[in-house]
Amino acid sequence: MVTRERVQSVLDRIRPLIQSDGGDIELVDVTDNKAKVRLTGNCVGCPSAQMTLYFGVEATLKDEIPELEELLVV
Repeated sequence: MVTRERVQSVLDRIRPLIQSDGGDIELVDVTDNKAKVRLTGNCVGCPSAQMTLYFGVEATLKDEIPELEELLVV
């Protein structure tokens, strides 16, 4: 089961990498095996943000939480 605590735990480990570039990621909600996140700081409007989000964050989340179906940006 995908829980807010499990997703937050993974994001907490990823967060320092994102913060090192002046951005951040915030967990907004977890429902129906989907996580909703919000990017802040330098991530907003950054052309590389989508790549980081899906090839970095989503891949790591799905690796550690296989039942996660989708990562959504709000």
